[in-house]
Amino acid sequence: MKNLIILGSTGSIGTQTLDIVRANPDRFKVSAIAAGKNTKLMEEQVREFKPSLAVLFDEKAAEGLKINIADTDTKVLSGMDGILQAAIHPDGDIVVGAMVGMIGIRPTIAAIEAGKDIALANKETLVCAGHLIMPLAKEKNVKILPVDSEHSAIFQSLRAGEHKEIEKILLTASGGPFRGKKRNELKNIRPADALKHPNWDMGAKVTIDSSTLANKGLELMEAHHLFDVEYDNIEILLHPESIVHSAVQYRDGAVIAQLGVPDMHLPIQYALTYPERIYLDEKRLDLFALHTLNFEKPDTDTFRMLALAISSAKAGGLLPTVFNAANEEAVSLFLKEKLGYLEIADAVGETLESIKNIDSPSLDEILSAESEARRLVKEKFG
Repeated sequence: MKNLIILGSTGSIGTQTLDIVRANPDRFKVSAIAAGKNTKLMEEQVREFKPSLAVLFDEKAAEGLKINIADTDTKVLSGMDGILQAAIHPDGDIVVGAMVGMIGIRPTIAAIEAGKDIALANKETLVCAGHLIMPLAKEKNVKILPVDSEHSAIFQSLRAGEHKEIEKILLTASGGPFRGKKRNELKNIRPADALKHPNWDMGAKVTIDSSTLANKGLELMEAHHLFDVEYDNIEILLHPESIVHSAVQYRDGAVIAQLGVPDMHLPIQYALTYPERIYLDEKRLDLFALHTLNFEKPDTDTFRMLALAISSAKAGGLLPTVFNAANEEAVSLFLKEKLGYLEIADAVGETLESIKNIDSPSLDEILSAESEARRLVKEKFG
């Protein structure tokens, strides 16, 4: 029996993690759950999975939850202190880090320091603090198990060889709804257009990031830290079918890839059961129905966000944090129709030029740069 701590239990990854728990009650138990402010869904999860601790970041929502589940044995906490308590819960074996945003960094550090393995879905943890997280995990002998489909695919493909044998990582991207279009065709894009992802069902922010290719830049940064591979040895390929989730090319020319239907249950379950594979009751890949698999080079002139992400990644220091925070604010403005689609990249580019970089920043410096980047985007473009 493996005891889970799920940070972000009411989000997409969190609810799909609970699907896996529901299907395997003999393997998994939920010790603690944490989320933002979804009182209704959190109450349903408490009643079904009976964790000993439930946390809502929003204090008012937590008070409501406490009243609603007063008849249960589940303790309710709130705020960052509550989330940190969940992250180090003594009964937890593995922490599913699925909270969206910078809020996920401190709990991940706390969990690693407590010696817990991490099933990581929170991008910001490695994008902004990978230089802090990976050495700490090594020091504490903690496993960082990727949950994103692309990083899980790389992780699985790496079982075919040793790290010294890697020639390059092949990181795939669907290309989103605007693959193949040029800049002049994207001038009048509205949020409703950008939210129509051809393959994946994701939240609004991630779907917009997929359309601009910003998400692939963030995943590039994650892959660099997760697998200790230089940026020049990570190649991004557009793959519209989203069947090859990513691959590793070895020194002898062999390419080992992980294929599957677009479904997050597999990478989540693999992170929870690693190194074992167990049955998963999901749709199987029908190779006879595929006919063709296509691969293309990304157009970084049209999709400037990818170019900005790559340059930020290679510069390192604070710039990945600035890129991420500026993008979050710009996407928020776009979704509110206060910013044009192509202006997302303008906002991010100008913000990157406005903040002085620092090599090997501390967590406090990272959080300060995040706040400053958000402030600049709001002030100039909001």
